[in-house]
Amino acid sequence: MFGLPLFTAIHVLITLVAIATGFFVLIGLLTDKAMGTLSAVFLLFIALTNVTGFLFPIKGLTPALILGMISTVILLLAVAARYVFDLRSGWRPTYVISAVSVLYFNVFVLIVQSFQKLPALHGVSPNIAQGAALVLFIVSGGLAVMRFRPS
Repeated sequence: MFGLPLFTAIHVLITLVAIATGFFVLIGLLTDKAMGTLSAVFLLFIALTNVTGFLFPIKGLTPALILGMISTVILLLAVAARYVFDLRSGWRPTYVISAVSVLYFNVFVLIVQSFQKLPALHGVSPNIAQGAALVLFIVSGGLAVMRFRPS
């Protein structure tokens, strides 16, 4: 069939699509645009990222698996808020916070993996990049909760 390197490449590609579409969805949230189809693509690719992440040959409970489980639960909240409860009342901020959170988790993993896998970043602490990302997502998530008011 195919080996681990190909599976890893597919997982990374899926994750990069999730992150890219997630940033467009975040811009939509900040500018009060629902981004219907793109939101669905984002949520689908986050789900695919989570599912493929669980399929790696990992032995034991790792921080990556724990983050994947947390991400999956929060993703289910985002999907329910958007498609079951149609963003009504408290489900609107639930959707925004959960969508921004799962995007952040994927960016966090991207930062960690980049610092581990890219030789140019070896020897450099990822803490500043992780801290900057956290601040960016907290601020943009808060603004998105205030600004996103779909009709």
